[in-house]
Amino acid sequence: MTNTLDHVATSHSSLELSVVIPCLNEVQTLGKCIEKALQCMREESIVGEVVVADNGSTDGSIEVAIESGARVVNVPTRGYGAALAEGIRRASGKYVIMGDADGTYDFSHLRRFVDELRRGHDIAMGNRFKGGIEDGAMPPTHRYFGNPLLSHLGRTFFRCSTVGDFYCGLRGFNREAILRLELQSDGMEFALEMIAKAGINGLSIAEVPTTLSKDAKERVPHLRTYRDGWRSLRFFLSMSPHWVFTLPGLILLSMGLLGSAVLFPGSLQIGEVVFDYHTLTYCVGAVVIGYQAILLGTLSKLIMIAVGLHPNITRLDFLRKRETTEYLIWSAGGLTVLGIALMLVSIWKWAAVDFTDITLHVTIRLVIGSVMCLILASQTYMAAFFFSMIDIIERQRKLRLRAQAG
Repeated sequence: MTNTLDHVATSHSSLELSVVIPCLNEVQTLGKCIEKALQCMREESIVGEVVVADNGSTDGSIEVAIESGARVVNVPTRGYGAALAEGIRRASGKYVIMGDADGTYDFSHLRRFVDELRRGHDIAMGNRFKGGIEDGAMPPTHRYFGNPLLSHLGRTFFRCSTVGDFYCGLRGFNREAILRLELQSDGMEFALEMIAKAGINGLSIAEVPTTLSKDAKERVPHLRTYRDGWRSLRFFLSMSPHWVFTLPGLILLSMGLLGSAVLFPGSLQIGEVVFDYHTLTYCVGAVVIGYQAILLGTLSKLIMIAVGLHPNITRLDFLRKRETTEYLIWSAGGLTVLGIALMLVSIWKWAAVDFTDITLHVTIRLVIGSVMCLILASQTYMAAFFFSMIDIIERQRKLRLRAQAG
């Protein structure tokens, strides 16, 4: 069994295109995919190669790939994303077109993708809904619900208005532009991360109609509807701190502050319904949760920037400055003083009646206000130092990147 790294079947000089095919036991369909891709490149006079990123096949896929004229790159790290990442890294072409090895994508459409890349687009994204989906090639739940819904979320979260099919596995891109994104997912999320980061970074994305055919009859599909659907949604949410934390936090904080301002002086009666300190307690809870969500959203975005998951396009840089840390500490101190003051007033009122029964509706408001201020103070104090720690992480990352570049 041939198990050679980088078995070379084509010349590596001045290649315009590398077709990268991730593979794990695809002996039934891999050969046809490679032959189609090579034939298309010959017919369209595209100078290129086919790279099979093998993820540990044991069914003869490697031998088929070599016999069909592909270059094989063995990828020991398991995962769809890991295979693609290594295949892209080892590709020799200026442009890369990636496509699955299961025979569902038509590699005779390569010219459509290359044309868009030649026009200057960073990504040429396939769209199966525009090109045609063979009956039975995509489950109805994916075709009419899952894919459209998650693609809509992706367009909303990541400013990818031109992408109608986030999950199309046949796509082309400028290799250097994608390498600069520093994609990190090892699994199926790799393809989503590519589009999400491309949108965030402002890369130019064009759409290309393509088709989807049925899997080979005896092939066991790798896709799991509910598991992979949840992983996609989880990835979208993890990459979108603004939508997950900041925006809900702002809504909660605003509603909580409004309710607290109305109810702190006294109860409010609307018709026969009386809103009193019970409602005030929930409003204060909304303030605390909303404030915490905003802090988490801010911290998440800064961490994502620091580790390379998000471009350094943000208005939050000031939070990592030393003077901002000091301002936040002073703010935390002010909230602490206010909280203690309210607590002392409530104790004074209690002492005025010899620590016996007191007027509940007055004192309870002071206690609630005191607790709110003290909680907000502690959150602000801890966040102040967290912001400065994130700056240290980012500086270390920049030093490592400079060292690697040097």
